[in-house]
Amino acid sequence: MSQRYPNPSFARLALAPGLLAAILLLAGVALIDSEWFTIFRYAVSILAAIIGVFAFQAKQWWWLPALAAIVVLWNPIVPLELELFVWQILHLAAAVVFVAAGLLIKVPQTPERPITRR
Repeated sequence: MSQRYPNPSFARLALAPGLLAAILLLAGVALIDSEWFTIFRYAVSILAAIIGVFAFQAKQWWWLPALAAIVVLWNPIVPLELELFVWQILHLAAAVVFVAAGLLIKVPQTPERPITRR
């Protein structure tokens, strides 16, 4: 029986967390001076680390410095105190990085790790 849609040789596993992080960053501009910013930092740092793992799996090393910078800047353990305008610019830049990484990171699919369809 032939398949109507053949299995692709790659998957864009970073797309969903990348888009989610970009939405969080754009909405998070309103949280910069609030108490919720610490929780927000956790979310952004974790999503950057997840996408970093996908970039590592895809052997696309050039994404790792940008994602590591996002993890460091938004880390809640040792928070950086920056001016409001700087945070706003960084939020926009990080959102662009997340969307681009989500679209361009393609994790290869092997027979040991196929894409499951339901």
